[in-house]
Amino acid sequence: MTATPPSALPTRRQVFFRRLLSFVVLWAVVLGAMFSGSALLSNYVFLVIMMALAGFGLAEFYGLVEKRGLACFQGCGIAGGVLLMLGTFLHATGRLGLFDTPSRINDFESLFLIVFVLGLCVRQFVSRSQTTGLVAISTTLFGLMYVPWLLNFIQKIHFFPTLAGNGKFYVLYFIVVTKFSDCGAYLVGSLVGRHKMIPRVSPGKTWEGFGGAILGSVLASLLFAALAGDHLRGMNPSHAVLLGALLGVAAVVGDLIESTFKREVGVKDSGRFFPGIGGILDLLDSLLFNAPLMYLYLRHVLTHP
Repeated sequence: MTATPPSALPTRRQVFFRRLLSFVVLWAVVLGAMFSGSALLSNYVFLVIMMALAGFGLAEFYGLVEKRGLACFQGCGIAGGVLLMLGTFLHATGRLGLFDTPSRINDFESLFLIVFVLGLCVRQFVSRSQTTGLVAISTTLFGLMYVPWLLNFIQKIHFFPTLAGNGKFYVLYFIVVTKFSDCGAYLVGSLVGRHKMIPRVSPGKTWEGFGGAILGSVLASLLFAALAGDHLRGMNPSHAVLLGALLGVAAVVGDLIESTFKREVGVKDSGRFFPGIGGILDLLDSLLFNAPLMYLYLRHVLTHP
């Protein structure tokens, strides 16, 4: 019998464009719901997708932790992540009382994290192992902070209380700028990339690509700000350049952080949610740190009295 040759591994270009297509489809559904004009779609479809991203993203992260041989409380972490997303949604939409300032949600999150840490300690009390508690609590808490807590800033931007429903434009803005950063890094890095950034973490990343990421994000930021006009309160060309550059840098850093986790475990992708492409974290990595940056800039600069 003739042996069947193994299927060829996808090239870097194929992986990039597959992930780009998956990214566009995923966020087209999210943003389509947000801009639909229907309260049912804009709120509940958005919530379901955000909870799914948090839950599956956490499952992938804890899977990496277990492959590394470390302990974690996976069930508690995933349940906590989903509840965090749900609690923020209920609070931000006024279903848990008045919500007129961003600090109310921040107070809710602080209380949630306190309860979550206490819950992990109680979980360790009933654990059969007496030697892995510190590691299990630490990895579980870090997973919650890395995936749903960072991702949760998208909800806080969307429902920002003083924007009269225009928070969705800022969500669209930072997602577009982030993805143009990724595209700029890939195009410039592929064409002229020669000098490696951190080869032990991500052999494909170059300093030229890093410059392309910033250039792509700044140009996208300026163009989007010009087209959006009054929908982006407080935005002007100076803010567009500065914020575009910040988001471009953070997108590369977020990608490198996830690459660090995968390199330590010895895997190419965070999961197999998308065959031939990777997992949820592979699609979210550059967004996770950009969401809080966008929120903080929106709160303390763009909407500051």
